Amino acid sequence: MESIKSKIRTVPNWPKEGIMFRDITTLLKDKEGFNFMIDKLVERYKNMDIDVVAGIESRGFILGSVLAHRLNLGFVPIRKKGKLPAETVSEEYELEYGKDVIEIHKDAISEGQNVLLMDDLIATGGTSLAACNLIKKLGGNVVECSLIVDLPTLKGRKKVEDAGYKVFNLVEFEGE
Repeated sequence: MESIKSKIRTVPNWPKEGIMFRDITTLLKDKEGFNFMIDKLVERYKNMDIDVVAGIESRGFILGSVLAHRLNLGFVPIRKKGKLPAETVSEEYELEYGKDVIEIHKDAISEGQNVLLMDDLIATGGTSLAACNLIKKLGGNVVECSLIVDLPTLKGRKKVEDAGYKVFNLVEFEGE
């Protein structure tokens, strides 16, 4: 997994002072790294009972839609407030640098569907937990929260796991 980690750029002090932003766009543009990452995720999930992949705006859209395609599944977007055109369900959450709201279409997940949640990174866990709550509100079962990067120092993974959800990540940036 070091080959994946080495392709992730760190942007200091973005979006605000003191934050070390882990930017996966450098991984996405690298064809070997991107394909290796997707292959690893396909290998993990190909035999699991998953009905649909949900991705969190915006990098989760890229990762989740490619993974859904490779697993021959549908894809559900989870977006920032006001971006979805039909009736939605929303959830407010805290970021490490503020608050935000995400939404999902009310008809995106059916009762009892098994959902794989995809995003690029887990920091404080607020976004992932909010997305899990949205899926649960619609009657879905979160099979796992799948991420590329975990920032263990911020304890987001623990927060999501303590709420009863499984979390998987490919790489960590601990205190770096």
